[in-house]
Amino acid sequence: MGQASDGSVVWGPTQEGWTHAVDHLSRTTPWLHAPARLYAEYGVVVFAGLLLWSWWLARREGDPAKVAAALWAPIGVLVALGVNQLLAGAVAEPRPYAVLPHTLVLVPRSADYSFPSDHAVMAGAVAVGILVVHRLLGILAAALAVLMAVTRVYVGAHFPLDVTVGLAVGALVALASYLLARPLALRLVELLARTPARVLLTTASGGSR
Repeated sequence: MGQASDGSVVWGPTQEGWTHAVDHLSRTTPWLHAPARLYAEYGVVVFAGLLLWSWWLARREGDPAKVAAALWAPIGVLVALGVNQLLAGAVAEPRPYAVLPHTLVLVPRSADYSFPSDHAVMAGAVAVGILVVHRLLGILAAALAVLMAVTRVYVGAHFPLDVTVGLAVGALVALASYLLARPLALRLVELLARTPARVLLTTASGGSR
């Protein structure tokens, strides 16, 4: 994968071809514009809700390892987004509408870099964080993450590779950070289970199992 620190597009000709294809799809499906715009801009609320749901399921089950994973998941998202800022600044890829001025743009234009996509990184990190806690909910989160990635290209905010790499970065960083933090997070949960804060960790009156 080539660098784009000179302001060019990563895999330029190929990416531009893919973007033209998605742009054509967007222009021929105006009935999808409103829901796509809504999800592309505010879908982050859905992922926040999934994280809360994941924590609630882990708390109800009372498994300290799952509770630790659920509590780490949002932190893992923040770590992934922090790593992504470094990547985006290093690559410095412009947005599609800066390179292809005739691109149909359905969301407010942004001055920040396009590669990798912050939204895709967030979605990928959430999906992995939840998969560690609950498989079925994690699969749902993964499907919604892919939908977020597709939507961000559909509304003209990103090139396809921006969101593909974004999903991978979010997933890998979230998983790696969890594996590194797991012993400490589990120990913290076990300590908190002996305090009044145990109500955040389990529904059992006697503390975590």
